[in-house]
Amino acid sequence: MISLPRASHYQISRKQEIMSKESNRSPVCQDLNLEKAKHNNAQRSLWRSICIIVTCTAAMVVNIASTSSVSIALPTIERDLHFKEEQLQWLVSAYSLSSGCLLLFFGRLADIYGRKKAFMIGTLCQVVFSLGGGFAQDGITLVILRAFQGIGGAATIPSALGILAHAFPPSRMRSIAFATFAAGAPVGGAFGMIIGGVLTQLSSTHWRSSFYLIAVMSTLTGISGMISFDADVTATEAVDWIGASLVTVGLVLIVFVLGQGEVASQGWKTPYIIILLIVGIIMVSLFLLWERYLEQSMDDPSRTPSAWTPPPLMKLSLWTRAKGRMAVILVIALLNWCAFTSWSFWVQLYYQNYLLLTPMQTMLRFIPLFIVGCLCNVFVAMSVGKLPLVVFAVSGTLLTASAAIMFAVIDTTASYWVSGFPATIVVVFGADFVYASGTIFIAKIAPPHERSVAGALFQTMTQLGGAVGLAVSTLVFNVVVANESANAGVTVNSTGSNAPRSAQLKGYRSAQWTCASFVLLAALLAAIFLYGVGIVGDKKISKHVDNDNTIAVRPESDG
Repeated sequence: MISLPRASHYQISRKQEIMSKESNRSPVCQDLNLEKAKHNNAQRSLWRSICIIVTCTAAMVVNIASTSSVSIALPTIERDLHFKEEQLQWLVSAYSLSSGCLLLFFGRLADIYGRKKAFMIGTLCQVVFSLGGGFAQDGITLVILRAFQGIGGAATIPSALGILAHAFPPSRMRSIAFATFAAGAPVGGAFGMIIGGVLTQLSSTHWRSSFYLIAVMSTLTGISGMISFDADVTATEAVDWIGASLVTVGLVLIVFVLGQGEVASQGWKTPYIIILLIVGIIMVSLFLLWERYLEQSMDDPSRTPSAWTPPPLMKLSLWTRAKGRMAVILVIALLNWCAFTSWSFWVQLYYQNYLLLTPMQTMLRFIPLFIVGCLCNVFVAMSVGKLPLVVFAVSGTLLTASAAIMFAVIDTTASYWVSGFPATIVVVFGADFVYASGTIFIAKIAPPHERSVAGALFQTMTQLGGAVGLAVSTLVFNVVVANESANAGVTVNSTGSNAPRSAQLKGYRSAQWTCASFVLLAALLAAIFLYGVGIVGDKKISKHVDNDNTIAVRPESDG
């Protein structure tokens, strides 16, 4: 009988060490490491659960109010800081751009180093740079501060999504939590626009008061989060700094070119516009290749952990979850926000620059939007466990398209109640239906260790949608106004103030047709690709318990 050599103590220990490392890298073990045993079955009082929902929703309110309070004051800021009209979009886009480009990065940091820490850092950024914006004395400084202010939103929103997904297992309570969080968008829009309009017109510091108010709101939100959120559970993974740098620089350059291409000295033929566009596309392409390489490295059992091969910032396979429907809902979110953000921007300028209404008069015309927005989220919370996802996506996007079309064919002499009011009523359906049902869907198919990243990816698409939509619609507006003015024998000056009113109106109409095209494409995608998704909400109400056995999901079962 031949006896096999007995393994040495060193060999056995080495094998156990390798097996331990490999098991620690598996998604299941990562879930268990990130959602520690001390959270399992840890009872949380109803009041504390409510505080968590309210605080996360308040973060969304602050995030949206930061934009809506500035939007309502755009004509006033234009006159006060001598802004060119074609550059006004950057006061809105700078926030959306920085926030959108950094959401993935901060979502990953939140998953690794703790969602509560990321949330607190985000609120601190909001406080500091909101105060700075209130003291800005020129347009360039204000745009830069708005970009830094957007970093705060990039940190707070994915952290809040991760906190909610971790705190509430799949149940009707989770649906209520996410619907309430989504309701923060119309509430924030209403609050920012109403208070921003009042402060801009009546306060001694005018538009600057809105920035001071956002700083105060951010402070209160941070304090509430510090008290109500669970303690952080951290991981030991490395951060994909290379991927974060590539995607951030690439997206910033591409969106910058979209916004500046038409107004540059030689238009799209301007050398720096061409160079920046090429560099931006290359950077995004390198990011995708790099993330694919990192994901393949993670799947290689023989790889040695290294700081040069960290877990990817965004697994490309994330887009293929639920048989590719994750990618579809992300694209729909981008297109929907291209339309919704641009619609709001151009309607406000139409009211104040074309109809010559005051900020308060403009604000009053937007109030129905925010009331309906809140009702939409109540409806989603009540029906997301009964109706399939495709119903919310298709109906919402079609209603938003109808609002854009109403303003594209608007009769300027007609009463507000003829076109303005019904358009304001229906435009918000797309944003709220897609956001509320979409975040619930993503939270359902994403495993616990990727929830903040998945939520950040969804939010990234909405933020980039806003920036891209404004850039493209501004491009259309500028081209149409310039051409119509030339046909009338007028050369438009640098501020656009001498453009004939007929040219301005044609520009506003064309911008709204652009909005409608975005959201009609979203409706088509939803009807084709989301038909078989089914119901994404849950009817069952569970206890306020953190339990890995209940919150872990199998992505392939949701297709």
